[in-house]
This record gives sequence, structure tokens and C-alpha cells, in this order.
Amino acid sequence: MELQENEILHAQTHICNHSLNFINSVSLICAVELGIADIIHSHGRPITLQQLAHALRINNAKADHLARLMRLLIRSGFFLDDKDGYALAPPSCLLLKDHPFCMAPFMKGSYTIFTGPWHRVSEWFHNDDPTPFQTAHGTTFWDSAAQDPELSRYFNQAMASDTLLLMSLMRKHCRGVFEGLDSLVDVGGGTGMAARAIADEFPDMKCTVLDLPHVVAGLEGTKNLTYVAGNMFEAIPPAHAVFLKWIMHDWNDEDCVTILKKCKEAIPKRENGGKVIIVDVILGATQNGDDESIQTQLFMDFLMMVYYGGRERTLKEWVKIFNDAGFTNYITIQLGSRSLFQLFP
Repeated sequence: MELQENEILHAQTHICNHSLNFINSVSLICAVELGIADIIHSHGRPITLQQLAHALRINNAKADHLARLMRLLIRSGFFLDDKDGYALAPPSCLLLKDHPFCMAPFMKGSYTIFTGPWHRVSEWFHNDDPTPFQTAHGTTFWDSAAQDPELSRYFNQAMASDTLLLMSLMRKHCRGVFEGLDSLVDVGGGTGMAARAIADEFPDMKCTVLDLPHVVAGLEGTKNLTYVAGNMFEAIPPAHAVFLKWIMHDWNDEDCVTILKKCKEAIPKRENGGKVIIVDVILGATQNGDDESIQTQLFMDFLMMVYYGGRERTLKEWVKIFNDAGFTNYITIQLGSRSLFQLFP
């Protein structure tokens, strides 16, 4: 294939931008660590470079370099260059430490702690390790999290902030999914953000969070919320429904079938109201078919491969897993880039 001069130049730019794309992540991490979004928000109006530098208490000689950082973050869509100074763009609102859907823990965890495996992916393609994470660390992500409190804390914080946003969507669009249930088990529910929201919304429902002992240790429940230490591959407490939010994509197909079979053992038959509720990605399905959501799905699929040995799946791939586990009926509801499944035994 022979390229024309303009095609060569475009290809060079394309490769260069992808090679340096990590700078977008690094600059955003820098903004989070400096607290730039919080400073601008507290200022209450657009802030000048000098005001921002003073508020951040940075070296005065580096104010010009701060302007270069802000120029990149503006280009990335996180801040606005207002005529009176810098202002927040919508994405930066989710970087505010007091925002209920704050993604700062996800940013810090994904870049400052989880970077090692990304440098070992090409090596992993040549070895027998299940994941690049194991190539980098010699153990699974889950075993590492059980031994490393900082890793576990960042992971659970990231999942908790995501859950708050998800539950707000579910209250609006999926309340009927939970109506009429007298009990529910949130499998792999972490610190219990989802189960707590469901328990608060439905005070007559008995909610249980099932997770590994180191995750639920010391967590206190409420009158209709309890925590149970256990392993979903061994047994799931009996309930009217089982809830799996962002769990299945962590595992390979065989493991997913095993998990669903355990779910099936835990719930009553369909005529008695039993069901499994899954929130996960259907590759290619989005709320409005937007390209950015598709990009997020593909990034998440690769992340699942690198850290956990799991994957995001097409609808056809999901249905095969459901059928293999003994579920032949399902209903889906789209929630942004993710989907909610109701499975019936």
C-alpha cells in the first residue's frame, strides 16, 4: 500500500497523538491532585491565572506552566476559557470532592495504582498467565486487593461513586424492577452503596450484601440491610432476587455460568417472582448510539482483559451465557452505556 504525502502526514499525526494520549490522563490526574476544580468552584466565578496560582499556592515562577496545563485541560473539555478567566466545564463537576458522583477516586486508582499491567500486555500475549495483571504482580487482582488495603480502598471508593450515579438512574427509569420484591442479595456489593440505596427506597425489602470477608469486615447494616461474608462461587444466600452490578464483566464465560447457576439456586421459580438483575455493558448498545459511549465500552473491555480476565459482551454472547446457566427469558433496559437485565429461571 503506497501512501500519498498528505496521508503520510496524517498517519504520522494520528500515531503521535495515540502515542502521547497518556498525557491527557496525566494532566487530569494533576488537576485532581492540585484540586483545580474545587478551587474554581469555591471562587464562585471565573478565575484568572494569577488568582488560581495564588489559591493553589504554587511556585510563583511556575504560573506560566500552570497556564500550559490549563490550556491542555481546556482542549480536553474539562475547563472553559471564559473572557474573565477559567471556568468549570460539565465534566469537571464530577471532579469536585463533594459531588455525590465524584470520580476522583476512580482517576487516582486507575492511574496511580493500576498502571503496572499496561506495560506488560505485549509480554502477556506470549506467556501463559491468565492476565497481564498477574504478569506484572504475580497474583490475581482479587488476591492483591485482599492483601493491599490501599488498592482495596481505591477500588471500593471508585465502585461506590459509580453506584451513586447508577442508582439515581435506576430510581428514575427502573423502579418497577424492584417493586414487589420482599428480599434481595447484592452479590459482590462491596461497601453496600447499591444495597443501601435499594433498602432506603424499599424499607419493607430485606437487603443483603454478599462479598469477601476483607471487604465487609466492620461494616454495619441497618434494620433492613445486612452484610454477609462469603464467596459467590460457593453459595449465595436465598432471596427473592439477586442483584449483580458490574460483576459479570470481571469474569470469563465459564465463571459467569457458574455464578448464574448459584444465583438460580438462591431464588424461587419465576411464577413465585424469582429473578436475577444484572447491570453490565452490552457492547454496541448505548442510550443514543453516541460514539463516545462506544469508546468507553471498548476501553472497559480492554481493562477487563488486562486486570481481571473478564470481558464486555455483545447481546448474543450474553444470551449464550444465560442459556448455559438455565435462564431462557430476559428483559433489558438501557442505562447510558450500560444495560439492566432481568433474568427469569
